[in-house]
Amino acid sequence: MTFSNAVGISEKVIEKSMLLIIITLTALILGTLLPLRWGVFGFLAATAFLFLTQAAIHTAMGFEGTPLSETMLLFNNSWPAYIGYNLQITFRSFALPLLVLATPLIFRLGRRT
Repeated sequence: MTFSNAVGISEKVIEKSMLLIIITLTALILGTLLPLRWGVFGFLAATAFLFLTQAAIHTAMGFEGTPLSETMLLFNNSWPAYIGYNLQITFRSFALPLLVLATPLIFRLGRRT
């Protein structure tokens, strides 16, 4: 019996949580190491990179862990609908990584002036 089965947590919830933790840690590293001279454009590029990476991972994982062939059956073989669904899921879960990306940048910009 695995830990997730013992406490009643599904493996899908654990996968989503791990993805959020990894993206958040990547955002913290990017926010800390991003050169300040890049300013707003660097911040927007880092945000777009993190968002698209998270959306691509959500899309590649399939709907609720099902293979992509079954996922396409659920979405009536419509890639735009499936990608739009994953962009919506990513948008909802992107607040924490965005906050973690912005915090070190704002702190560093405040210390510079």
